Amino acid sequence: MEFDADLDAVGLLCPLPVLKARKRLKTLAAGDVLRVRADDPAAVVDVPHFCTEAGHDLLGAETIGAVSHYFIRKTG
Repeated sequence: MEFDADLDAVGLLCPLPVLKARKRLKTLAAGDVLRVRADDPAAVVDVPHFCTEAGHDLLGAETIGAVSHYFIRKTG
């Protein structure tokens, strides 16, 4: 999947991946896609919940080895 910005949250534990994603999304334009890479087991719940609460679109997620990749489209 294509993305406009990348956030490496590997090695960070809850709630840091979501907090860093929120901060990074603020710098992006509406419609941009952020890829978040995280290995925190809680991210599988935290990232979708964050997207729902913040109104962003979770376009998809995939796991490569021990790292999950989340693709978030920033909404207006």
